[in-house]
Amino acid sequence: MSESPDARSLLSASSQLNLMEMDAIDDKEFDIPQVDTPPTLESILNELEDEEEPFVLEDTCMLNTDNMDAHSCDTSSLASSDSGDPAHLKRKRRTVDLNATVHGSVLRHSLLKGISAQIVSAADKVDAGLPTAITVSGVIAVGTSHGLALVFGKDTNQALRLCLGTKATGAEFGAVSALSINHDCSRLLCGFAKGQITMWDLASGKLLRTITDAHPPGTAILHVKFTDDPTLAVCNDSGGSVFELAFRRVMGMRSCDSRCLFSGSKGEVCCIEPLRAPPDFRDHPITQYSLLAMASLTKILVIGLKPSLKVWMTFPYSKSDPASVPQLAWQFVPVQKMVNPILAFCKGDTVHFLLVKKEETGTIHVIKQKQLHLSCDIISLSWINSRTLVLVDSHEKLQVVDRPSQEVLETLDLEQVQLVYNSRHFKSLATGGNVSQALALVGEKACYQSVSSYAGQIVYLGTKSAHIMALRNWRERIDCLLKQEHFVEALSLAWSFHEGTAKAVVGLFGDPLKRKGVVGDKMVEILFQFAEHALKKCPDQGKIQVMEQHFHDVVPVLVDYCLLLKRADLIFNQLYAQLVENMVAKGVFLESLESYIVADRLGHLTTPIMRDLLAHYHGNGMMDSLERCIVHLDVTSLDIQQVVQVCWENQLYDAMIYVFNSGMNDYITPMEKLFAVIGPQLRAGRSLKDEEVVMGNKLLVYISCCLAGRAYPLGDIPEDLVVQVKYQVFEFLIRLHSADSLEEEEEVFPFIRTLLHFDTREFLNVLAMTFEDFKNDKQALEYQQRIVDILLQVMVDNPDFTPSQVGGLFTFLARQLAKPDNTLFVNRKLFDQVLEFLCCPDDDSRHTERQQVLLELLQVGGVVQFNEGRLLALAEKAKFYQICEFLYEKKHLYDRIIDCYLRDPLRKGEIFSYIHNLLAMPGYSPEEKQMVRDKVLQHIKELVTLDPSKSADLVVFHFAKEVQQIICELQDDQLLFQFLSCLLEPREGHHSGTILPQERDLHELLLDLLCRFGPNQLLSFLQTSQHYRLEEAIQITQKYHRNEATAYLLEKKGDVHGAFTVLLETLKEKLSLLTAESDRGADGGEGRQDEEERDSESKLTGVKDSLNDIIVLCHRNSDSLYQQQREALWFPLLETMMASQKLVKGLNDEHTFEVLKELTMKVLNCMSTFISLPAIIQRILKDPVYGKGKLAEIQGLILGMLDTFNYEQTLLETTTSLLNHDLHWSLAHLRAAVTRGLHPRQDYCNICLQQYKRRQDSAEEIIVFSCGHLYHHQCLQQKDSGWGFTSELQQRWSCYKCSSSQGGRGGPSTEPKRGRGTSLAQTRVTSVSHDAGAEAHRKKVRFYSTKYTNDTTVKTAGPSSPSSTIHNILNPSENNSRSFTVDKCSSIFSFFQTKNDTIYSNLDLLEIIMFCCFHSGFLSYNLKS
Repeated sequence: MSESPDARSLLSASSQLNLMEMDAIDDKEFDIPQVDTPPTLESILNELEDEEEPFVLEDTCMLNTDNMDAHSCDTSSLASSDSGDPAHLKRKRRTVDLNATVHGSVLRHSLLKGISAQIVSAADKVDAGLPTAITVSGVIAVGTSHGLALVFGKDTNQALRLCLGTKATGAEFGAVSALSINHDCSRLLCGFAKGQITMWDLASGKLLRTITDAHPPGTAILHVKFTDDPTLAVCNDSGGSVFELAFRRVMGMRSCDSRCLFSGSKGEVCCIEPLRAPPDFRDHPITQYSLLAMASLTKILVIGLKPSLKVWMTFPYSKSDPASVPQLAWQFVPVQKMVNPILAFCKGDTVHFLLVKKEETGTIHVIKQKQLHLSCDIISLSWINSRTLVLVDSHEKLQVVDRPSQEVLETLDLEQVQLVYNSRHFKSLATGGNVSQALALVGEKACYQSVSSYAGQIVYLGTKSAHIMALRNWRERIDCLLKQEHFVEALSLAWSFHEGTAKAVVGLFGDPLKRKGVVGDKMVEILFQFAEHALKKCPDQGKIQVMEQHFHDVVPVLVDYCLLLKRADLIFNQLYAQLVENMVAKGVFLESLESYIVADRLGHLTTPIMRDLLAHYHGNGMMDSLERCIVHLDVTSLDIQQVVQVCWENQLYDAMIYVFNSGMNDYITPMEKLFAVIGPQLRAGRSLKDEEVVMGNKLLVYISCCLAGRAYPLGDIPEDLVVQVKYQVFEFLIRLHSADSLEEEEEVFPFIRTLLHFDTREFLNVLAMTFEDFKNDKQALEYQQRIVDILLQVMVDNPDFTPSQVGGLFTFLARQLAKPDNTLFVNRKLFDQVLEFLCCPDDDSRHTERQQVLLELLQVGGVVQFNEGRLLALAEKAKFYQICEFLYEKKHLYDRIIDCYLRDPLRKGEIFSYIHNLLAMPGYSPEEKQMVRDKVLQHIKELVTLDPSKSADLVVFHFAKEVQQIICELQDDQLLFQFLSCLLEPREGHHSGTILPQERDLHELLLDLLCRFGPNQLLSFLQTSQHYRLEEAIQITQKYHRNEATAYLLEKKGDVHGAFTVLLETLKEKLSLLTAESDRGADGGEGRQDEEERDSESKLTGVKDSLNDIIVLCHRNSDSLYQQQREALWFPLLETMMASQKLVKGLNDEHTFEVLKELTMKVLNCMSTFISLPAIIQRILKDPVYGKGKLAEIQGLILGMLDTFNYEQTLLETTTSLLNHDLHWSLAHLRAAVTRGLHPRQDYCNICLQQYKRRQDSAEEIIVFSCGHLYHHQCLQQKDSGWGFTSELQQRWSCYKCSSSQGGRGGPSTEPKRGRGTSLAQTRVTSVSHDAGAEAHRKKVRFYSTKYTNDTTVKTAGPSSPSSTIHNILNPSENNSRSFTVDKCSSIFSFFQTKNDTIYSNLDLLEIIMFCCFHSGFLSYNLKS
């Protein structure tokens, strides 16, 4: 095919064109920290990632872009970015976090400068149009909007090889919308916006085929792709259909057969991806099926094109945004030692993975893998190798993701690329836009033809440029970080390569050991660079803290990685030689060694470093750190003489012991030196200083370790020295004198004495632990016996030791003697001697301590060493009651233990628990329990005196039958009162219902005692207790003149007037005292005024309390009494108050008079509720006190009563007004309901379904309900729908149909409710035949009673209440009719007219009728038309 003029002009233009100049970013700019830019969320999250994946060797064919004329954009991952925040200066030192995740720059982003320049030139100079599609294989092909396909080489020059097509063709076919190159890079398929497809020969540039009928016209080609078979391709159009293209060549004629694989009418497909195997997997068994993945708007399909068309899998999407773009990508991945293809697909933010494998049966098995969730809308999905995906989201952010760990390795911004989107083709604008709205919505973010991947490279097409992405090899990733001087991150990344935990690794080959060696050499190189950089960058001047912090960020990292690489020689030789040039760096280096030495990561130091370390720590006062280092270092690297001198001078005893033990196998000298420090102080009786106490504790621990075979302060003694060291220590302890002392001045066994004085108990514990290991060792047993003899010799009869210390010794001995394999011998006389010492009755000092020591001795088995009888006698004499209890319990003399508790002042309160547990728990014989019971009864008075409450509980639980005996024992009435109060108080729980014998007598006895000792509790007891007899209780309270209690009991008996009389007598007594006090006050002088006022107030308070009690009594009982009985209560009370008021008035005591006046008005107000006002006034006027006097004397009473009457009158008028309003409203609604016409829904009976008038001449009764249902009377009777009678002839009915629908047939209801099925009026129609002289129709209408619920409760007062009268009028005994008549209405009206003093006198007849209806519970009228 000859080249067109357009192609020739384009080639000439490109040959004369210089590559487009682009401003390169200076790499040095990356060195400047961006202080104002805070770290992103992604960087923070990535820094916290801790994912470890096994190392997998990646060997992919890569495009060699190192020598390409392209602008390489060095990118750094967000995880490795440094915000430059100076807050790191606050850190003490920087340590290596091996779990930190550093990925560095994973992708190499390069601009294809040659291709980009030629695309721009072609658009500007020859009008080739803007780029629309790109594909990459052995060459790179770019389609344009004017129908041209530009083919570029992938060599360094990126020269334009072919320009396929013409602008005329572009005008006919439209823009290039899809491109595809076959596997051998010999053919190029171009799809166009107007639906045509062309095939080109890439070797010659010839047009081989123009396909115009492969799919329905009027739709754009969205995708066209070759399969592994060069004669087979697939395409996808904007109608959503997918077609197979089979290429044929017969007799030199090329043709193309098309077959529809999927119709867009079943759901539009917007993405297709055939499985194309790499060259290494062309023979994979799965390739024979020619698999094709298709993504519609709702699901994923995987079909096989060979050997016959077959659908292997469908997978519906989860819910996602309708505008999300479906994505598909195939990749061969090694899984479980097999390589099989995995299909990655997504729509939205979730990537799914499907493993496709061929079974032995020939079928294809699809296995769902772990899915990947991202927080973005994905618009492009590509594999860059078998473990890594590259995604682009809707914000044009590129993310590199490791599939096994689902970790985002790097994020790049593609905004500057200006991706080309395929929206015009998805909307098919070139053919008129005849696509669905769903497909057009997806097309808004579609960029399928702008991204192409091949052999580990991904090409992105921009509007004016082309870019290529590839994975950096491991060295390049490290070098990117080194170029930015991120040495710590570079070392961390290199270590991940070394350990095989890095992600997206490229360029590491060979076996793991070889790879580790290569990476290790690189890390050593980085370490030297880091050290050199740190020394150069160290500030020359400024604060020393800044310089120290600078090296604290460097030195620990250097040491860490040297130790990780097992190259300690680097630390001691090259690195230390570099750092020693700077004094600050040297100091930081020496101080940083401590953590590694203590962690046992560094156990040997060279002699120069050890010498410098000693000098530095000693010079800076870091003695604790020096000691920690020494005890972890190999002793062969130490200058023993120098170290010992430094340790002793600075009291580094742990280090000194370690050096003597490990360096010289000397375990005795350290003890001698320590004893020399604390021994003289203890022998002189002086208290030890804090540091001396610490030294003593170290000595005890050291001795314990030596005897147990452990090295101090850590590790173990060599096995061949364990026994020897143990014997040496014993020999040292039992020395008669120390080596450097005068025998005459020093006591014998100084070392054992020193340890006993320092801490007896701990020293004995050390010996006890040591003696545990002595078995079949004759020499050790001899040492054991020797030490015990020395202990007895030193401590017994020695006043320097306290009873506690001596007791501790014998406790220790008793434990040893109690062992079954004991070989110790202790003279029994010594135990007797100790017993005499501890039980000395003349020594009251440390009584509790001596008793506790002896008890502990007995509990560990020391009792076998004593004569129990003698021991008991000594214990009783010394008042060691716990010892007595111990011995009595051994002999099962439990009753005597009670005596021990009673005598022991410290444990008296525990006796109740002991008795209860012994009597309640099993394991004790009946005889033993009976002895305890007898002992308790013998001491019951003492127990009650000790605690009456607990004693009562004990009696209830265990001595209920002996209550009378116990009461007889308690002769003191006050004590008996306390006991019975606790015994008879209400109980909760298991014994709440315990019945005591003669319980009534007990309650009455307690009542008698309450009257004497607890009158304030008397009334409460009577109210809560139900076990006393009423008559006897009344006699008891009357005996002691407890009037309030007597009145309560009389009222409870039913004698209200008797109770009133008792309370009234009490009130009169208090009133007489008050009047007598007023009389004396009138005669007394001023000196006693204050005291008399206080006394008067007290008496007034008593009067008020008594009056309140009487008023409450009268109120409580007046409702149940007749009028005469009420007056018998209230009038005497009123007379009493008026008489006292009269007396006080004559004594000129104004205050008392006013108080009594108020109390009298209170009585009047209270009694007016139950006594009519005329009766009260009449009674007052008949009183001889007031009848003979003037009206002015009772003026106050009358005015008070009138005020009360005015208030009640106002209240009743308001109530009447409200009642009138409510009655009017109710009657109006009732009248409206009664007079409302009824409209039947049908003209037939709802039961028999026949016309209501079945025969013309029949007289049938019809019943119509307010719900609209109509029935024959006979039909309702058959269904038994009546539920009551309003009279002898009238029956009340309920709607059968409505009642049935509500869950049951008609029947009486306890709470009738108004509904559609219950009518307020029922109409009965009687049909009569036509007769001359009679009415054409005659209707008889009756209104039946309907019940209402009245919310107002009227309280009746006495037998003559209105409600009872109404009831008698409406329900005479001889008549069961419940309907109103005129006579009955007149009788009711006459009754109300007699109630002149109530609200009823204001009611008219209609209101009276309604009142009767509400109070009698029904309303019934008989009306005739």
